[in-house]
Amino acid sequence: MSTESAVSQGGNPGLALAPDQAGEPGLALAPDARDPVIDVARLRVALARLSRKLRRHEVAGLTPTQLAALATVGTSGPMRLGDLAAAEGIAPSTLTRLVTALEESGYVRRCADPSDARASTLAITPHGQDVLERIRSESTLVLAASLKLLTPAQRSALAEALPVLEQLAEAPGSGPAETRPR
Repeated sequence: MSTESAVSQGGNPGLALAPDQAGEPGLALAPDARDPVIDVARLRVALARLSRKLRRHEVAGLTPTQLAALATVGTSGPMRLGDLAAAEGIAPSTLTRLVTALEESGYVRRCADPSDARASTLAITPHGQDVLERIRSESTLVLAASLKLLTPAQRSALAEALPVLEQLAEAPGSGPAETRPR
């Protein structure tokens, strides 16, 4: 189904086809005629590029998926493997390989679940916590250096947009699985 037919069926109010900067058809969001038009594809590309830039780190040799899992365990505290798989949206077989790699690197350790002898929990090690903090610091420095290249007006616009970006990042039901047509 094309984007045009999906939009014209009324499944997404405020979504419309609009030319992008190159004049090609693209998806735009303007819930109301008075609202500014948002080029959704351009926003997605910009966020993806920024995300890749921040994930390019020299510390630890972790894949993005391993880093995300390590960060989840570091933030949430000890958790069952199934809960980690659900939080990260990955299959149990993938999780097994991921956890094995994190364990072998000394970033996490498996512990027996005190409430269920058949299950185990995963906890971040002090080494894993140190690595996570170094990666966060490195990413923060990269972003800070990039922000210095912006004009004061651009930094101000970004500061105003920050709460909205945080809201988008935390919005439930906004992942790829939840937005696919059924």
